[in-house]
Amino acid sequence: MSESVAIVGGGLAGCLLATLLGRRGLPVTVYERRRDPRLVGAERGRSINLAISARGLAALEEVGLREAALARALPMPGRMVHALGAAPSFRPYSADGTRAINSISRAELNAALLNSAEATPGVTLRFEHRLTSLAEWMLFETPDGRVAAQADVVLGCDGAYSAVRRELDVESNEEFLAHKYKELTIPPQDGDFALDPGALHIWPRGSSMMIALPNLDRSFTCTLFWAETDFAALTTPAQILAHFRDQYPDIVDLVPSLVEDYERNPVGSLVTVRAWPWVRDRVALVGDAAHAIVPFFGQGANCAFEDCIELVECLDATGSWDEALRRYERRRKPNTEAIADMALENFVEMRDKVNSRLFRGRVAVQHVLERRLAGRYVSRYELVSFTTMPYSQIAGRIRRQNLFLGAGVAAAAVGAIRLFRPSPNRGSS
Repeated sequence: MSESVAIVGGGLAGCLLATLLGRRGLPVTVYERRRDPRLVGAERGRSINLAISARGLAALEEVGLREAALARALPMPGRMVHALGAAPSFRPYSADGTRAINSISRAELNAALLNSAEATPGVTLRFEHRLTSLAEWMLFETPDGRVAAQADVVLGCDGAYSAVRRELDVESNEEFLAHKYKELTIPPQDGDFALDPGALHIWPRGSSMMIALPNLDRSFTCTLFWAETDFAALTTPAQILAHFRDQYPDIVDLVPSLVEDYERNPVGSLVTVRAWPWVRDRVALVGDAAHAIVPFFGQGANCAFEDCIELVECLDATGSWDEALRRYERRRKPNTEAIADMALENFVEMRDKVNSRLFRGRVAVQHVLERRLAGRYVSRYELVSFTTMPYSQIAGRIRRQNLFLGAGVAAAAVGAIRLFRPSPNRGSS
């Protein structure tokens, strides 16, 4: 099989997929609308650090980048919750406190994947190529004018606002969250981290929140997730400072350029994309182009990487692009729907429920069960973040666990009743 492949989008998924296909002897050209990010750097205020976990690491292992990625990552074995009027509280993700999600720079990982693709025989990278048409030819706008190209297979890895999806004219439901996001940076303090680097920091405020992830340069990338009206309400430096002193008092002195950064950095949108079908003829959508999700379970990149692995496995199994693409969309769609819903649910948990005593008690009970019933009881968070169980199977696994526990509790109750029930002959002589 030697069909030529065009990958539209040189982000994380596009580069991983290019490497995987190139290593199978296929000629691959990657078309990216941006300039080479390795030369011009990341777009300011748009990074949202990645939280790479088991699924992403398994995919990176396939192209030999797992250990290199971990070497440039900061492990976060739990959340540090900053409640108003209380000391920060650390909450481990796993029952034994050892499993961690990994804070990784999106820009660094993208650069590593670009390098991997570029070094793969048969893979060509084309920057500053913006797709404008997928008719008989692919048409791109470039600094030198319009360019036409052809390929036997076209894979759209071009993100939530995909040009390939637009050209396919498939059914697409784009659900914009009422909340927006804006990034800030906590710089190093006296050459060291200003906060504990071994945690994902959360400032839950009920209807909104802020999070912070550590970076290798000892800074933290903070992301505000607020309602659009909250951003619009802060129009002067005095209002900005007053709001942060009221809601996030522990970081005001840690960000000397707080007002300037807040005023300069853009406000971004958060969208869930549910497209269908993903495939028409030999054009297919991959990653966010097919199923963008909100970032509250840290699974966006992990899920997109799984797409790439699934697509290549389908190609290996069938030897036919037509059958492989049909099998790929059929297998992945239920999983991407499941994680999209879980990511939305986790937003409510992070911004609100983590402060609840009931929630904390439930998590404590889950950890006890995980220790005492190792392998038989696993929390949803662990199944999502620390296993590669298909997302679509997780809800069923949780239901079976709960039924098992319910049956166990019922049996114990019946046993206790029988043990303490008076004997019919007790007291007679």
